[in-house]
Amino acid sequence: MEQPPLDLDSLHFFKSSFSGDQGACVETAFAPAGGVVVRDSKQNGLAGQQYFRFTSAEWQAFVDGARSGEFDLPSA
Repeated sequence: MEQPPLDLDSLHFFKSSFSGDQGACVETAFAPAGGVVVRDSKQNGLAGQQYFRFTSAEWQAFVDGARSGEFDLPSA
């Protein structure tokens, strides 16, 4: 089921405290009808900016995987 477009200006985006200030960050916001919206911080304020929208279950699966190390970069 396709979800309607979001008014990104009405959402409160935040980024991880681990991201630093280089401007190359991923920002997240909680969607009004549930779930999470993710965007590239460099897109902030641009017309037609792209975003990804995940259900609560999808986001929780990602967070659980990240916490368990499933997405860690491979060692050289």
